[in-house]
Amino acid sequence: MNIGFIGLGVMGRPMAEHLIDAGHTLHLSRVKEASRHLVTKGGKAAHSAKAVAEASDIIILMLPDTPDVEAVLFAGGDGVAFGLSAGKLVIDMSSISPVATKDFARRIEALGCDYVDAPVSGGEVGAKAASLTIMAGGKDEAFERARPLFEKMGKNITLVGGVGDGQTAKLANQIIVGLTIEAVSEALLFAKRAGADPAKVRAALMGGFAASRILEVHGERMVKETFDPGFRIRLHRKDMTLAVDAARALDLSLPNTAATQQLMNAAVANGDGERDHSALIRTLELLAGGPR
Repeated sequence: MNIGFIGLGVMGRPMAEHLIDAGHTLHLSRVKEASRHLVTKGGKAAHSAKAVAEASDIIILMLPDTPDVEAVLFAGGDGVAFGLSAGKLVIDMSSISPVATKDFARRIEALGCDYVDAPVSGGEVGAKAASLTIMAGGKDEAFERARPLFEKMGKNITLVGGVGDGQTAKLANQIIVGLTIEAVSEALLFAKRAGADPAKVRAALMGGFAASRILEVHGERMVKETFDPGFRIRLHRKDMTLAVDAARALDLSLPNTAATQQLMNAAVANGDGERDHSALIRTLELLAGGPR
């Protein structure tokens, strides 16, 4: 297929590379030095999002936030929307607002095109291993058209419902991950301040009902204090803010989601925004008077 791919960041680069390796022709926007190898492998650099859309049958977005998606789609006459023709498919794999997603889809569908939102979970490791969890929202036929591409980037692929439901599922995922990271942080900090060895406490807990993937992977990062980003606190804070905003619009109380979002605000304010989200334990240490 002729595929457009816009958003060649930490996640987008390996996702795009899997599609090139599968034999698809990729038209790429925003090619920087870190993604230059994709052009060497056969990707075609384009000068604008509009040019990507003109050259492609399916356009994939993998961008940081809601305003980025809106700008790439619609801004300044050079957005994707200005290069679309009837029958094309736009797939947004970014993690953004479900409300905005429905508006973007309406505007794209008015051009005679289809729209699928398909945010992912699994981080950089999952993107490199093509093992991402993909949570999609859209029409059945549009999802089936996208499925062969999803299968080159992920393993657990689910059509959750209509447009926007993929983003809702992703926010639910981020709530669970964020609150579990906070819980593991509290537990290991408690163990340390009580005089126990956090590494041995973690090992003991891994054999019981408290065991989880986050205790396994992020708990180890907390114990070893290795916080190179797999997923940055700054980006997780964005997702938690989207969840809090959506809950307010629904008149829904999510007290622990809101509290964890505030802790992530503090982490960013303290300079940890570019660290892995497991570094949230550093913020709790500061609240407890600092490391000891």
